[in-house]
Amino acid sequence: MMYICSYFCCCVSGSAAVAFMSYSNMENMLKPSFFKTTDNDTVKTMMSTVVSATLPKTSDTRLTKPVNFTMKHIEETDPNGTLSCVYWKNTEWVVDGCYLVETNSTHTVCSCVHLSTFALIMQTKPLAETGFQIYPFMEMLGTVLVSVGLVFLSFTLLTFTVCRRHLRMNNTPRINLCISLLLAHLIFLLTQNLINYIQPLEMLCAVLAGVLHFFFLSAFVWMLIEAVLLFISVKNLTKIRSKQKEVLGWKCLIIIGYVIPLVVVGVSVGLFPGGYGSKECWIKMDRDFIWSFVGPVSLILAVNVIIFVIITFNLRSVLAKLNNDNSHIKQTKKLVFKILVQSAILGCPWILGFFTEGNPVLEMVFLFLNSQQGTFIFLVYCVLNQEVREQYRKWASCCVSK
Repeated sequence: MMYICSYFCCCVSGSAAVAFMSYSNMENMLKPSFFKTTDNDTVKTMMSTVVSATLPKTSDTRLTKPVNFTMKHIEETDPNGTLSCVYWKNTEWVVDGCYLVETNSTHTVCSCVHLSTFALIMQTKPLAETGFQIYPFMEMLGTVLVSVGLVFLSFTLLTFTVCRRHLRMNNTPRINLCISLLLAHLIFLLTQNLINYIQPLEMLCAVLAGVLHFFFLSAFVWMLIEAVLLFISVKNLTKIRSKQKEVLGWKCLIIIGYVIPLVVVGVSVGLFPGGYGSKECWIKMDRDFIWSFVGPVSLILAVNVIIFVIITFNLRSVLAKLNNDNSHIKQTKKLVFKILVQSAILGCPWILGFFTEGNPVLEMVFLFLNSQQGTFIFLVYCVLNQEVREQYRKWASCCVSK
């Protein structure tokens, strides 16, 4: 597709028409790799659409004064990258007569002494050599790990659904936490495997980023709800008639668990309309928009830590009043441990994500921990759950007898 616009500019001898043309997808033909530099080891990325400026009734492209033009970025800039204003000359991109005037996170102003076909190219240093190509390996590893995590999340949901009558505690938060993680990881997996088709569709890419933001935030909100319910349960240990379900019903929990992340995403869209849709179809780093995710997550993790500290002190006082061998006390202590582990499983990978940039080893650790959240939850709540194991044994014995 080609867009053409023209305007008239006043000159000493009169006026002349200048035609500007913008080509979408032209970078697939005039590739950034055609930009020859002294350092051939850099990774070159096209940062703008290809545009042309011509004087229709003359073949002279030289200008008496340089002309400035602004290029909009189509990719996120790398803080360590080098931007170059270039023009097409025969068979390659060159910088002769063009230079960068100023730049920010979204636009760059270039200046050239002639008219031609222009573009903006960024050069970045490749990752350190590791004996294999890191990006294809990471893509393959990510697909495998996320798929494994999805399988175990499905097993966990199936177990909670089938064993719901045999479990003593309110599993609404845990079930919805697994649903949120399952949908988030599934959308992430599909998006990353189809990124070449999705990325050119800016609206679809932004919508998918917003949906991912919603589901990941929802998982953390459900983790917080579970901690709050545990706190209520510990407070009511000495009240025989008090039950968890009498405090907050499942309908109320559903509203809280999904409305809070929806409000956060809605406010984020209102404040930063263009904040979604990075080159990975995730949250953009411009104007610190990443804090729309990091902020709520950090707040939830901090509140969880406070709740666990309070629960620990409350349990000590309760144990002093009640028999330590009480089955309800034992069950509560186990649940405190499991939810604490769950908080670490969900929170630690995202904290580690702050330190992964440019480090392939930390990136792989982050990928493993983040993708295997479903596996860890299955181990904690199914494999290490005595009630679930007993139910599994009953099913196994029934199958054997048949």
